[in-house]
Amino acid sequence: MNNIYIEGIQGAGKSTLLQAVAELGPQYHLCREGEYSPVELAWCTYMDKEHYEGVLERYATIRNEIIQNTIVEEDHYIVTYTKILTDLPGFHKDLEQFEIYNGRRTLEELKEIVLTRYRRFHETGYVFECAFFQNLVEDLILFHLASDDEIMEFYKELWSEIDKKNYKMLYLYSNQIADNIRSIRKERSDEQGHEMWYPLMISYFEDSPYAKQHHCKGLEDLIKHFIHRQQLELRIIHEVIKDAAILIPSKEWKKDELRKLDCL
Repeated sequence: MNNIYIEGIQGAGKSTLLQAVAELGPQYHLCREGEYSPVELAWCTYMDKEHYEGVLERYATIRNEIIQNTIVEEDHYIVTYTKILTDLPGFHKDLEQFEIYNGRRTLEELKEIVLTRYRRFHETGYVFECAFFQNLVEDLILFHLASDDEIMEFYKELWSEIDKKNYKMLYLYSNQIADNIRSIRKERSDEQGHEMWYPLMISYFEDSPYAKQHHCKGLEDLIKHFIHRQQLELRIIHEVIKDAAILIPSKEWKKDELRKLDCL
C-alpha cells in the first residue's frame, strides 16, 4: 500500500478529496489535520515531560481527557489538544505555545523535528491531509522569511529522507485562486452569515513577520500570497517530487476518475 499525501492551498478542496479517497480505499488509515500523525504536528503540542506534567497539574479537572489525547514519542508528548472540548479559560491558548509552527521554534529546530519524523516513518497505508506542504511551507515563508530557493533546498533534503517507493501525492491546483478564496469565505460562515474562517486567516497572515516586512494587508495581499505558495509548491513538485505526484484540478475532478489512479 501507498502513503497518500493530499495537498493544495486553502480552499482547494483537500478535505473533500480526502473523504473521496477514504470511500474508495477504506483500508487506509486517515490522518486529518489536527489529528495525530506520525509525520505532521499541526494543531498538536510537542513538549517534554516537564512541560507535559505542568499541563496536567494546571488542568487537573480535565487530566483524563488530556491523557486520552496524548501520544508519547520517545521523550516528547504530543497532545491533540484542539480535539479537547472544554470551557476552561485559556486552555487552548496555553497549549498552543507548545506547537512547532508560527515561529515557535528556530528554523534549525523546526527542520530537525520534521526531518527526524519523516526519517523514522516507514509504515504504509496512510492518507495524510496537509502533512507535507501546507503548514510547513506557510511557516517557512511567513515566520522564518525563507526564500523560495532556501525552501527548495530544504525540500530536497527532506525528500532524500523519505521512503519514496510508497509515496504518492495528490495535489489540487487551481487557476482561480481568488474566486476559491472568496467562495470559502462564504462557505465557512455560521448560520447567521458571520464569517468564521476569514477573520482568523487574515489575522494569522497580517500578524506574520513576512506580512509586516512586506507591508501586506487585506484580501488581495492574502490572495497574492496563496498564488505565490502554489507556484512554489508546484516548483517543488516538478523539480523534486516529480512522478510521485499527481496534479488534480481543484473542484473539477470526479470520483470515478480517482478510481483510475494507480495509488489507490
